[in-house]
Amino acid sequence: MAEICKIAWVHGMVQGVGFRYSTQREAQRLGLTGYARNLEDGSVEVLACGEAQKVEQLLAWLEAGGPRSARVERVLSEPHQPAKTWHDFGIRY
Repeated sequence: MAEICKIAWVHGMVQGVGFRYSTQREAQRLGLTGYARNLEDGSVEVLACGEAQKVEQLLAWLEAGGPRSARVERVLSEPHQPAKTWHDFGIRY
């Protein structure tokens, strides 16, 4: 299977609602590596690397609204070549 990385920016009510931790659980369930982190503008940045189909599943989950407590307004994503290799899916601060 082809391995890819995509970076996404999730906008809406996505900070202070457990969004990063729910994203981490979903990404781990899918076997992905990368991270989720809060940005100063109130959005969450998500880097997901792994099998293309699994990365797309995570992006679809984000676009569908993520955890119930969040209110996702839009998700922007693009292919990404990270400067380092991720070995798990973590929360960045």
